[in-house]
Amino acid sequence: MVAFDLRLTKRIGETRIDFALTAGEGATVLFGPSGAGKTSVLNMIAGLLRPDAGHVRVSGETLFDADAGIDLPPERRRAGYVFQEPRLFPHLRVRDNLRYGAPGGRVEMAAIDFLGIGHLLDRWPRTLSGGEARRVTIGRALLGAPRFLLLDEPLSSLDRARREEILTAIEHIRDTARLPILMVTHDAGEAERIGTRIVSVE
Repeated sequence: MVAFDLRLTKRIGETRIDFALTAGEGATVLFGPSGAGKTSVLNMIAGLLRPDAGHVRVSGETLFDADAGIDLPPERRRAGYVFQEPRLFPHLRVRDNLRYGAPGGRVEMAAIDFLGIGHLLDRWPRTLSGGEARRVTIGRALLGAPRFLLLDEPLSSLDRARREEILTAIEHIRDTARLPILMVTHDAGEAERIGTRIVSVE
């Protein structure tokens, strides 16, 4: 089954992005240097940036089609988006950060156990390590019952031990959650470890 069917054109300032991808299930990794437009591609898929032309289809559903006039708003695309920075709400404890992403505010313990973050529920974001904060962010994305996951440099700014934590969590999601994953990285080791397929973006 085709998970991602993408054809995207976008001009941002002097930069023109032309990107096409057809990928099956599993984890597709966009690998390449910073500034190559990889994050912009994720933002177009999520509905945060409107392409000038092309289409976005995920698991057979059209989320955007310039010719057909289809442009679903971000909340209807059901993308679980993990940004480069955790973006947790500092005034909310971990439990309430997780509730923010969950339909009806229901925190599913299965997802919490899945990521090993149950002991963090009463903590404030400022007290979390980088790896803990990133796992909570991934948990919030999963609790939103996403159709697919977008991971933008999810290991950036982490030390070796924390990177291993998050790599293991992503592998677990890839192997058991059966969600299409599109991940961006500039690290060859991360790409080889996570990717079912690797797409070079120059």
